[in-house]
Amino acid sequence: MTVQAPREQTKLWRLSTSYGDVELMRATYVTQTFARHSHERFAIGVIENGALGFYYRGENVVAPTGSVNLANSGEPHDGHAATEAGWIYRMCYLDLSLLQQAASEVVGHPRGIPFFQTGVIHDDYLAGTIRRLHIAFEAEPNTSALEQESRMLEMLSQLIVRHADDRPAPRAMPREDRAVTRAREYLEAHYAENISLDQLAHVANLSPFHLAHVFRDQMGLSPHAYLTQVRVKQAKTLLGQGWSIAQTACEVGFADQSHLTRRFKRVVGMTPGQYRKIVQDGRTSCS
Repeated sequence: MTVQAPREQTKLWRLSTSYGDVELMRATYVTQTFARHSHERFAIGVIENGALGFYYRGENVVAPTGSVNLANSGEPHDGHAATEAGWIYRMCYLDLSLLQQAASEVVGHPRGIPFFQTGVIHDDYLAGTIRRLHIAFEAEPNTSALEQESRMLEMLSQLIVRHADDRPAPRAMPREDRAVTRAREYLEAHYAENISLDQLAHVANLSPFHLAHVFRDQMGLSPHAYLTQVRVKQAKTLLGQGWSIAQTACEVGFADQSHLTRRFKRVVGMTPGQYRKIVQDGRTSCS
């Protein structure tokens, strides 16, 4: 029996954050061979299947399934399949300002751009974080700025603390009850707006990294997860009042009806349409 090789395909899209643009790519390559080149941006990704071979910093290395591959800005490298089946990977190309911002946030004061000696990292936790982030941004490219920036900053802080050549010691994070309360109240009052992490941090009078960590520790939810919860709560109220799903999605801050439907079902356990029908039927039976 002949086994058909996977078809080569590439998808590229872009996110805009307060700290610079991020390009995301998902690709399947079998016969592709990259000539030696370098990127102006920092490149980091995860191998989903197969294996990628490449020359990096004076040696030939292989990134197998489940590993993290990266390239410092300006570092020459090439790329080719290290298995007959090729490789499938998800890549992020980000401005150096975002990498430097993450490094500075971790320690609490300005810091230079971190450097990574190795081009292949074997870290299941980090690989899983990158993959989940990438999949989420592919499924919902118009998700909130708060979620995009929070998840990207979290991923980069893990990378820097665990694998940078000069690994910084994360600063201590005491409780910040008043700051978290200010952030929570702001989210509840401005839930329909596309709030950025930087904007919310300014309200709380904390750095973005500090706020993200203490908010999760004290609320049990990340700021963007809390925002989703508030939006869903407001959506339930409007649906119960007879609003259409499309109108509700726009009113509470979701990108569109499908965005509301996905997030609503994750929180409530049913679609907005199902919820709306149950509420309406219940009111009809009682009248």
